[in-house]
Amino acid sequence: MRILALTILAIGTVLIRPAAAQMYDPAYPVCLRVYGPATYYECSYTSLPQCNASASGRSAQCVINPYFGGAQESAGYRRHPRVY
Repeated sequence: MRILALTILAIGTVLIRPAAAQMYDPAYPVCLRVYGPATYYECSYTSLPQCNASASGRSAQCVINPYFGGAQESAGYRRHPRVY
């Protein structure tokens, strides 16, 4: 029984990875996810076309940054067209 418990503990120790730091930089709206042996995010792009140009020819994908802290219009404000 001890061998089974130690085996499960050893497998769990090997498979559990340490917690990663936040991978998205909240200062930029677009991130480049680069795939490979070391997959990582590079959040330094201000637009999707700029990111797509950098991703061209690479094993990479552009994604919208879910943690972008830029200016956003409040949800309660709605602009109505004028009726004459």
